[in-house]
Amino acid sequence: MLRSLFAGISGLRTNQTMLDVTGNNIANANTIGFKSSGTVFSDTLSQMLTGASAANANNGGTNPIQVGLGVQLAATRTNFLQGSAQPTGSPTDLMIQGDGFFVVRDGAETLYTRAGAFNFDETGSLVTPSGMRVQGYALDAAGQPTGGLINVTMDTAGVLPAVPAGVELTSYSIGADGILRGVFSDDIQRNIAQLAIADFNNPLGLEKVGNTAFRASANSGAAELGVAGQGTRGAIMAGAVEMSNVDLAAEFTNLILAQRGFQASSRVITTSDQVLEELVNIKR
Repeated sequence: MLRSLFAGISGLRTNQTMLDVTGNNIANANTIGFKSSGTVFSDTLSQMLTGASAANANNGGTNPIQVGLGVQLAATRTNFLQGSAQPTGSPTDLMIQGDGFFVVRDGAETLYTRAGAFNFDETGSLVTPSGMRVQGYALDAAGQPTGGLINVTMDTAGVLPAVPAGVELTSYSIGADGILRGVFSDDIQRNIAQLAIADFNNPLGLEKVGNTAFRASANSGAAELGVAGQGTRGAIMAGAVEMSNVDLAAEFTNLILAQRGFQASSRVITTSDQVLEELVNIKR
């Protein structure tokens, strides 16, 4: 059978994948915290027809003669360029200005997200729209993070200075440092908890798991946990969310490229079929 026939088939498959990825990007153009993806193609094995030869006293060297066998999908690469800020006015809507991910808990699994459209549920826990609990740290008397990760809640049992009996929380705010601060009826402001921010050596290695969240993988490296403004981690902006970083102009261009690539590959298959038909009809 003709090599071009199978090369054309591989072109159909890879360009269809490019269409799939581009369609998903466009569908999520208004998804908070969404990170677009792109496709990377590479050629497949090339069949060696004639190997290379070295030059000698009588003849010069010759180059190898090879015929490619098609194209394959090398990678889908996530674009972590920061999206634009969308002010909302809600104190629980948060955006990371710079690198890093919010840490959330989905059952027994720890996940990571850039989508900061949070709210407090009926138990006082800070949660995502899908119910995943936002993670953070308890604070010591000096206001420093202490211990392991905890659910960020309005629970004031361990707050320092201690809340006297009969004193109630009247308002709250989340600062650029990620500290949840409460103002109480005794006119004292107390730090309740501090949000955790994760960073990775290779964010491109993260796996998308739905709900605009990511999971650490073998190639992303372990999450490096800390707080906002520490190391390479960005500051937190309250009252705003990060919009999708999808560039519609670029995505529509990718649609054209994928469509033309698909059409060209289908033409290769059609032409190869015509050649085979001529071969079959040589003897009649």
